[in-house]
Amino acid sequence: MKSRIRELREARGWSQLELGERLGVSRQTVNAIETGKYDPSLPLAFRIARLFEKRIETIFQYEDET
Repeated sequence: MKSRIRELREARGWSQLELGERLGVSRQTVNAIETGKYDPSLPLAFRIARLFEKRIETIFQYEDET
């Protein structure tokens, strides 16, 4: 899954650590989501969307692997 989290985070001037603290996750989790190594749970995706005041669909784009 592709995400715009890095772009949105940097636009607000937040570090990965700051974003993680706001979301209640580790910096490593933020990094893994940004690099596509981890897909967030649905509750976490909703928290991210609320924090950035965006729809989930504008933050995360499904990429078919086939």
